[in-house]
Amino acid sequence: MHEPDLFKTPQGRELAYHRTPGDSPGVIFLGGFMSDMDGTKARYLEDWARQTGREFLRFDYSGHGQSSARFEEGSIGIWAEDAMQVVDHLSQGPQILVGSSMGGWIALLVAKSRPERIAGLVTIAAAPDFTEDSMLAGFDTAQRAALEADGVVYLPSDYGDPYPVTRNLIEDGRRHLVLRDRLDLEFPVRFLQGTDDEDVDKSVAMTLLEHATGADMTLTMVKGADHRFSDDTCLELIRSSVEEVTARAEMQK
Repeated sequence: MHEPDLFKTPQGRELAYHRTPGDSPGVIFLGGFMSDMDGTKARYLEDWARQTGREFLRFDYSGHGQSSARFEEGSIGIWAEDAMQVVDHLSQGPQILVGSSMGGWIALLVAKSRPERIAGLVTIAAAPDFTEDSMLAGFDTAQRAALEADGVVYLPSDYGDPYPVTRNLIEDGRRHLVLRDRLDLEFPVRFLQGTDDEDVDKSVAMTLLEHATGADMTLTMVKGADHRFSDDTCLELIRSSVEEVTARAEMQK
């Protein structure tokens, strides 16, 4: 496995990334909370891009994977800013965003900020506004007190060590909510969601579909799929969704 390239953002953060050259529109993968660019879905799409000659880019947000900074220093706004800098400086022309979990929220923020650069969107178990509607809403009285007093609460994770939820993460997330205001997605959009996802309830996908506006938007529910959404069936659905969005985006050129 070759070492990633490094990009220093105007804010001074070093982001690790892998870029596969190819045809436009390009595809950019946006990972989840405490995830990294070496996950199954990102690598699967990279292999697909190489086989089909499609431009592809995967990267680590600051505080994630091989990028600089501590995870606790990050927030939704910072990670969205990282993604916007990747779009601005590491890609050219129209891009299709593929956002997994938190990456779905980040993708929506990028699409709102850079609509002229986005040709399509595929989300996988998208988790918009999760800091407010899932994390904070699920805290008990003791956790809320600890967050206020200590500035951080540690929550158990099915994917490794307990993860820190900082007061800054909650407060900054509140400044970047996307389900409270108008959300126009004027390009092909495919939302993917598993019915057995224990991290992001399927009702979130329904809320996102009902809230967003756009002429070419669908939601696909996969019965029995969990949050990882990484078995062969799910990976094939991700690929076919990206191919469909790519084809529709090329027709609209």
